[in-house]
Amino acid sequence: MAILGIDEVGRGPLAGPLVVGAVILPEDKPEWVEELRDSKKLSAKKREVLNEVILKGAIATGLGWVSAVELDEVGISEALRIATSRAVKSVQGLHAPFSQIVIDGKVNFLKGTALEKFVSTMPKADNLVKEVSAASIIAKVARDRYMTELAEKYPQYGFEQHVGYGTAKHMTAINEFGICPEHRKSFEPIRSMVGFSRAGSRVEPKKNTSLVGSMGEDAVAQYLTEHKHIIIARNYRTPFYEIDIVSVRERQIYFTEVKYRKDDLRGGGLAAVDKRKLKQMEYAVECFMKYYAKKYGGMEPLLAVADVAGDDYIVKEWLEIN
Repeated sequence: MAILGIDEVGRGPLAGPLVVGAVILPEDKPEWVEELRDSKKLSAKKREVLNEVILKGAIATGLGWVSAVELDEVGISEALRIATSRAVKSVQGLHAPFSQIVIDGKVNFLKGTALEKFVSTMPKADNLVKEVSAASIIAKVARDRYMTELAEKYPQYGFEQHVGYGTAKHMTAINEFGICPEHRKSFEPIRSMVGFSRAGSRVEPKKNTSLVGSMGEDAVAQYLTEHKHIIIARNYRTPFYEIDIVSVRERQIYFTEVKYRKDDLRGGGLAAVDKRKLKQMEYAVECFMKYYAKKYGGMEPLLAVADVAGDDYIVKEWLEIN
């Protein structure tokens, strides 16, 4: 009787994907099967070794992924169901037969599906049922590798060390650098920090109380409208990044930084966009596009700066900078 073992990794971290593993082992268990146990009880080196053995020696293996963005949209409970379904479908695509499904824990994430009747849930199954142990190992290794690759893109967070969990080092980095698109905005304490609202998976913008800033943005918004832009966001702010104006023209989406100067003595607006500011703008655009991928994902994002000057708030120039 072939068992399909199911286990998840990444339910609790503040960043990164949720991953569910699914494994069918040979019925005549090879010797290496005895080495399998809960991935948390194995060293990283041992997990890597066993991962390769499982992928080569198992009858079938599969992984189900749910990204941080998707998890924020649907919530953790639905994310677990989605990831489990994807892992099982991956195995089914290999046409490997099984007669029983064992899921670690107390919740049947396949409830309401055609496979519900084949499922047994079992607390601590990741250490009691070898197929579930194998599932926990391949899911853990796959997710850890993903987080290590993510650390190369966002080295300031140390993802390769804590793999997204809320360690003291991770929280210190969040407080210093803000969040990145891989952080889960629906998880506390990030949820409270950014004012997350599940409706549309967005961060609600906060109002700017600066009169000068508002009048400068008004002038640029009017300028862009006159040049056939559609304004879709004004003064979009979170505790970690801000975008003065977001506009759309044809199939391009523009992110405009507004720079006001009272006179011509300090140079144009472009001069105010140094490397540090440009990096902040790029980060803000990446976050915005990640969380509005469904609506604006097909558009080309472009950075721009608007130079506003004088008591009359005249738009001296508007320049694309990428």
